[in-house]
Amino acid sequence: MATLTIVVRYFAAARAAAGVEEEKLQLPSGASVADAVAELRRLHPAGLPRILDAVSYLLDGIAVRDLARPLRDGAELDVLPPFAGG
Repeated sequence: MATLTIVVRYFAAARAAAGVEEEKLQLPSGASVADAVAELRRLHPAGLPRILDAVSYLLDGIAVRDLARPLRDGAELDVLPPFAGG
């Protein structure tokens, strides 16, 4: 089965919950952002799932609105917690 590898980068509370700044994920070819998020929940069951319910994502620097968006090999997925401000 063909796979793709992406780099997931965590920021602020997401970094603290994951316990790492970044990591590589191997997923099946054709995987989506939602598939990556499901894998992150599986890999970090203690604190990250709660954070993932409130975060936003950037895929290669572009905001992700649709989690069904397909991933490409070598993509960077940034996990950004909600920011306060105004």
